[in-house]
Amino acid sequence: MAESDRVFVRGLTSEDYGMKEQRRHQLDAPRVRAASGEDHGSVTTWDSSGDNSERGISTWTHIEPADDPFLTQSLNVYFHDFPPNSSNRGHGHQNEAAFYVLDGKGYEIHDGQRYDWEKGDFYVVHTDSVHRHFNPYEEPATVMIVKAKPMWMFLGLLQQGKSYNPLAKGELPDFGERVEWGQIWTDGVLDRKKVVGKNDAPWEMTPLGKIRTFSSPERTDVRMFSVDAFELEIPAGSHSGKSWKMSDEILHIVSGSGYSLHWEVEAEIDDKYYAHIAKEPKRFDFKKGDTLYVPHNTISQHFAADGTPLVMFSGQNRVYKHLGYDKVAYLENAPEYEGAKVKSGAAVGA
Repeated sequence: MAESDRVFVRGLTSEDYGMKEQRRHQLDAPRVRAASGEDHGSVTTWDSSGDNSERGISTWTHIEPADDPFLTQSLNVYFHDFPPNSSNRGHGHQNEAAFYVLDGKGYEIHDGQRYDWEKGDFYVVHTDSVHRHFNPYEEPATVMIVKAKPMWMFLGLLQQGKSYNPLAKGELPDFGERVEWGQIWTDGVLDRKKVVGKNDAPWEMTPLGKIRTFSSPERTDVRMFSVDAFELEIPAGSHSGKSWKMSDEILHIVSGSGYSLHWEVEAEIDDKYYAHIAKEPKRFDFKKGDTLYVPHNTISQHFAADGTPLVMFSGQNRVYKHLGYDKVAYLENAPEYEGAKVKSGAAVGA
């Protein structure tokens, strides 16, 4: 493999049937990635479309399968920094991408249609979309991208590239005329939202805490099928609920600072699976601009610790909900939640 080759899917091998060594390696990796502009450790810079740098858009990775130490390939996380009056070339890929706007404003062109966005919005590059990103304004913009790309690639959904006309170049002589690609899409997707703004995601109190949901299985109005996303707001001096789920998760620190406690869960494989929860948690401190990683099958709880509210953006791979792990167990509710009992459900933080 050439030095410049990008790792889309990481291989997994073992000399025996157990995978304890691989899991331990991942659990021992650092779980907080530093904010942009600081020492990123294993994070590198790459050019996603071949000419972003020429048009002024810089792209830097945060979490990806090529990382060493390796965290996850359930999710890819990276950032676009848009200088004023910048754009990139049109390109397309089969995988979806979820965008969360950290600063500034701009717009997209997806399949010839314009979608405007601004700070605090969540927007979607949908399946099989030919898209371009634009910041035509005098202020810079920054967006965070979360996607389950390795899953799509592993499943053989590989058709991607820059926007061009292959017929004009004589590259498809053995194929017929164009037909509509979208005839194999899920019914009704063209009527779903591509941009979820502030007024489209109301705050609600849940066992996890105060959240607003951008994307989830219950949000059938949003054109996103592979990444679930929400904002979590924790009051100053307070903490989230204590939750246990099978999927892993990234949490970007939008504002405030604090720490997260993680309890590992060990499997005892006897007459059936039994769970054993670590007696003591591990602590991970973070600040604004950092990204926290919560591994698979981990119990976590987040704390606001600097005298101001803590706001976190969560991204998770939805595929786990289709594999029999569609619930979250709340071992402790957020203090602000007024529910009468601890709930376990798929709608909140799953």
